[in-house]
Amino acid sequence: MMVQQTVFDIVRRVNKYATNKLLIRISGKSFGHFAILTHTGRKSGRLYRIPIIAEPVEGGFVIALTYGMKTDWCANVIANSGCSLFWKNVEYSLHKPEFIDRELGLRAFPAILRAGLRAAGVRFFLRLSI
Repeated sequence: MMVQQTVFDIVRRVNKYATNKLLIRISGKSFGHFAILTHTGRKSGRLYRIPIIAEPVEGGFVIALTYGMKTDWCANVIANSGCSLFWKNVEYSLHKPEFIDRELGLRAFPAILRAGLRAAGVRFFLRLSI
């Protein structure tokens, strides 16, 4: 378990400082499932922008919590009761964050992406209302 956690932390750091900077440039456009989530730091008050995997659902969006429920950005969204999301060239103001069941979260995504999320072991999803 310790080795898994260490590898997971290394991947997370690489993504935070390298991969995310590249993904921010292509996220939110008219293709793909990456969006840009903008949230306010609950302690710092600073604005942050991160690429995330999202899918629209009736009245809102479902976001795959690829690193679990205990990330800083997720805690910020919960603490502030919302965030904004840039998806398919449109900015959405989102509120009422709630964790949803894994199967319900997976069903929000197309089959090919659902399979990838399952294979990656994604277990948690966040639903937000527009």
